[in-house]
Amino acid sequence: MSIFKKIEPQQIVRNPFTMIGKDWLLITAEKDGKVNTMTASWGGIGILWNKPVAYIFIRPQRYTKEFVDANNKLSLTVLNESFRKQLNYLGTVSGRDEDKIQKANLSLQYEDEVPFFEQGELVLICRKLYAQELKKECFLDSSVETQNYPQKDYHTMYVCQIEKVLSQ
Repeated sequence: MSIFKKIEPQQIVRNPFTMIGKDWLLITAEKDGKVNTMTASWGGIGILWNKPVAYIFIRPQRYTKEFVDANNKLSLTVLNESFRKQLNYLGTVSGRDEDKIQKANLSLQYEDEVPFFEQGELVLICRKLYAQELKKECFLDSSVETQNYPQKDYHTMYVCQIEKVLSQ
């Protein structure tokens, strides 16, 4: 039995600057029966194309990108500060090398066949609408590109429709 209740995106009361920039998100997707996740501290939520959306950014070398690219849906899970140690671990270890979800001692749950973490306080079940690799020539302030991409490993931006919000 799930401890989550479904709420509408407009009922999210968390500050998005805190939720994403401080608390971080876990981006989670499944590919070929395997689940992978990564932490994210860049992104946002809002309205685009008359839909509630989340937008996230993933660098090309991240293993989770393969999972996000292979599937139409993903989840964004927000955990509270008591999970900081696990979040730091999940952000520094690759799922290519070990079963980091098991080692982080987190439990997977599914909603509409989309994996997420039952320890989350807030979960966004999302469907990808758009993906675009960031490009050097599109930066209007070159210092942003210089500071954030010294290795030229530009993020891919994903815009995802929030199809369901689960809250504890």
